[in-house]
Amino acid sequence: MAESQTAPDFASVDAAEDPYLWLEEVEGEDALTWVRSQNARTLEQLQADPRYAGFEAAALDALNSSERIAYGSVRSGQVYNFWQDDTHVRGLWRRTPIASYRTENPDWETIVDFDKLSADEGKNWVYKGANCFAPVGSDAYKCMVSLSDGGKDAVVQREFDLATKNFVDGGFVTKEAKQGAAWAGPDTLLIATDWGDGTVTESGYPFVVKRWQRGTPLESAAEVFRGKTTDVGTWPMTLELEDGRILQGAVEAETFFTSSYWWFPEGESEPVQWPIPLKSNPSGVYEGKFLVSLQEDWAPEGQAGKFLSGDLVAFDLESFLADRTLPPVELVFRPSSSQALEGVSIAKGALLLSVSDTAVGKVKRAEPGEDGWLVWDVMLPGAGQTNIAFASDREKEVFLNYEDFLTPDSLLEYDSEADAVTTLKSLPPKFDTSGLKVAQKFATSRDGTKIPYFLVAKADIPMDGTTPTLLYGYGGFQVSMNPGYSPVTGRLWLEQGGAYVLANIRGGGEFGPAWHQAGLKLNRQRIYDDFIAVGEDLVTSGVTSPEHLGIMGGSNGGLLMGVMLNQRPDLWNAVVVQVPLLDMLRYHLLLAGASWVDEYGSPDVPEERAFLETISPYQNFDAAKPYPEPFFVTSTKDDRVHPGHARKMAKKFEAAGLPFLYYENIDGGHAAAANQTERAKRTALEFTYLSEKLFPPLEK
Repeated sequence: MAESQTAPDFASVDAAEDPYLWLEEVEGEDALTWVRSQNARTLEQLQADPRYAGFEAAALDALNSSERIAYGSVRSGQVYNFWQDDTHVRGLWRRTPIASYRTENPDWETIVDFDKLSADEGKNWVYKGANCFAPVGSDAYKCMVSLSDGGKDAVVQREFDLATKNFVDGGFVTKEAKQGAAWAGPDTLLIATDWGDGTVTESGYPFVVKRWQRGTPLESAAEVFRGKTTDVGTWPMTLELEDGRILQGAVEAETFFTSSYWWFPEGESEPVQWPIPLKSNPSGVYEGKFLVSLQEDWAPEGQAGKFLSGDLVAFDLESFLADRTLPPVELVFRPSSSQALEGVSIAKGALLLSVSDTAVGKVKRAEPGEDGWLVWDVMLPGAGQTNIAFASDREKEVFLNYEDFLTPDSLLEYDSEADAVTTLKSLPPKFDTSGLKVAQKFATSRDGTKIPYFLVAKADIPMDGTTPTLLYGYGGFQVSMNPGYSPVTGRLWLEQGGAYVLANIRGGGEFGPAWHQAGLKLNRQRIYDDFIAVGEDLVTSGVTSPEHLGIMGGSNGGLLMGVMLNQRPDLWNAVVVQVPLLDMLRYHLLLAGASWVDEYGSPDVPEERAFLETISPYQNFDAAKPYPEPFFVTSTKDDRVHPGHARKMAKKFEAAGLPFLYYENIDGGHAAAANQTERAKRTALEFTYLSEKLFPPLEK
């Protein structure tokens, strides 16, 4: 996205109404002077704590440890992996043969050294992934490599040849922008990007898709589809079939949760819309069936079947391509009330489903049968969290990740022919779990809904409210919070005697679309009630007390933290507010904010604005409230959630003479850290702050 497109809109608010608008100028001299002064003050305080140096070293050791599983993607007998450590701060893109990958010490071959590339080109490159393609039956893979200067969502894409291990001389190269590209053949790309004035949406994303031929300038690409400026964005999409055909098309996201999918029939000028609901996701083609994950109930016109939100359904692809009408739709999988379909992966000879079951990830397999689809569990080594780490319809290899709060990662390989899982690699423990126990508990929200949460703590903690406890939450965009092994949290918190709690509040995806949709727009207070209920349950059960209870959340979870500061300042003694949204009356004018109005509601709609006025942390700041001292963490380079949110809220604390801490990473993007060194620093700062607030004072 061009800089001119991301400038904040000051026209609708004057300085009398918001005296801190100047902090929305991301690179403004006055704003950055204020940021640097706050950084210096915060670093001076937290880095002087005797715990900080040990925390940073422990975090860095965990993040840079060579004892990590190198997860990767398989292409033509090679496993490709991106790896960062203390020597390769920006990272290596590398590969090894599958046989070597299965051994304890694979023989890795470097493809790109991003530290060297950055030094050679004078850039702070952050690797954002690679989109690779080779015709069916060929190993001649070319990749569009995405590079971000400093970690922004805006990237440059450059064509790379896996055979020569070089960027292609005269190949496809794009300018920096928020963009998307899809291979339509070895010499053709579909691309959506910032084409100049008037070609990005109100959310800052592209809406014009063009077809770009090799050997021609990007400017000469031919337009094939145009969305609308009111869309969230429009991106190219392609669907490769087993016989090598590539169906070209686009996805037009009218809102964050609704999209129209389009097919561009070869030789025709008009696109054809796929006959699926706006709230649904195409999930690939398996055994000739076009798979669709539903996010709303669906009764296909002229058909007897009715399908439910959360279902996976299918129809015959060739029938649709032939006559452009919807063939009979069949049910593949329907989750139970405690389940949610979280993903669909297609391997060569296997259809795999990622299913959340009471907030714990499982894997199922589905195959067409004579009387409908057969679905069964993939047998796993335990009851922990399992994710599909790699599957591709071109490769027979399937890799799974297995872990839980106290069990380090294991890399599993699934053999679809034998329907069996074997363990390839398991990590040694990275923190001391002696005496620790995981329990799943339920709190009761204000409306009576049972809200699950995980408690990780010593089995024998005194139930007298004295245990320092960190409660983490997110609650939005149908993102699930599942169990995971974190050496950093383990070392910096659990080993110190703290308890860790993960809340599965509404707004997330743990129980499917309905769990998410229950907290949209005017119903969002339910999410905040859920989080408060978990906090209160921890106190009433004796696990902890407000004096020893801290909370943490980032992005949408940062908004959650801001609301918690205002609504229940008495319930917590520490609040870590990471890359947050806080000004909910201006969020839609800043960066990608306009794309989220279907989650939060729009300040331009009177009824929705009235509700936002009741929950917006920035507008509801009250200097007379008994706020705990919060810690705001953000990033200058974040081009998704504007750093002005954290800056302005912190400034209100400063103007009121209230204590607060503030750290803004000058690089880092929405993750607030561009590399492991910065990530370790940020994490050490956060846990030092939490320790100061929630543990008894250190003896002097």
